[in-house]
Amino acid sequence: MGRAGFWDNNEKAQATVAELKSVNSVLKPLDEALAVGNDLEALEELAREDQALEGELAQETDRLEKLVEALELTSLLSGTHDAADALVSINARDGGTDANDWAEMLLRMYSAWASKHDYAIELLDRQDDAVAGIQSATVAIRGPFAYGYLKGETGIHRLVRISPFNAEGKRQTSFAAVDVSPEIADDDTEVELNDEDIREDVFRASGAGGQHVNKTSSAIRLTHFPTGIVVQCQSERSQHKNRATAIKMLRARIARVEEEKREAEQLARYKQQPKTGFGSQIRNYFLHPDQRVKDQRTGHYVGNFQSVLDGNLDGFFDAYLKWKASGSAPQAAGDE
Repeated sequence: MGRAGFWDNNEKAQATVAELKSVNSVLKPLDEALAVGNDLEALEELAREDQALEGELAQETDRLEKLVEALELTSLLSGTHDAADALVSINARDGGTDANDWAEMLLRMYSAWASKHDYAIELLDRQDDAVAGIQSATVAIRGPFAYGYLKGETGIHRLVRISPFNAEGKRQTSFAAVDVSPEIADDDTEVELNDEDIREDVFRASGAGGQHVNKTSSAIRLTHFPTGIVVQCQSERSQHKNRATAIKMLRARIARVEEEKREAEQLARYKQQPKTGFGSQIRNYFLHPDQRVKDQRTGHYVGNFQSVLDGNLDGFFDAYLKWKASGSAPQAAGDE
């Protein structure tokens, strides 16, 4: 980074800065843990002579335990693409307008989590519903190990609440599907794309109406024939930029499919738990009759619905990483 001309290629420079941030996210906590460990050793000797230091000794011991636990969790992020940025796609499923509203709530939830961790967020595609919420959206979340933390969110998220769109105030169950893929660099040789395998459709991007209507056909939809994957992007006014982003999204989805194949082979070899994938219900969110959020795989439970929606997701991410590493069987579906 100190070399002359480092910023001449801004995109390459940003990738290097991101790589440094990713490395420091491991090295800095490690350095801190080592420093606390050394200080603790000296403090222990002093506490043997002065009992008044026992309280401070206990506090520093607790601090070291937490640092080591955090490092152990980071060590679980050892997948092929765990260090990569993440592309998070959210699609409304069953539940009508409530499902569209629920999908938008999830979009805000992941954006809030990213903001809390100083990750960059870029909206790549958004299809608004005519009444409320969204039909679908895709965001890029960029930061150290973004994909490693978020990949366990892939699956169906179920919300149970008194519907704000039902005049009779009935309880409504709605579903949204979340799909998380690693953002793959253009020069990554693992994912090869052949032009003859891709169909490109160009269409007019939807907008807010009035002077904001996009009068040119700048939105891009790509269909990958070998996998059946379809991606689209309309976030930019430039067709060229939308095409480049759509290609990135397609690379990401293909990389995730390949990663799932490798995981399935490994799980079959060791007869571990079945994979929880794009079509599987992974988490229940309840606002009625009481507030709670429970992960169906790990059993991790939070009694504060709003806290989870505000982006406090680390407990779910940590529980998923530990569960996956342990090879435990899935939790029984205990919620109605």
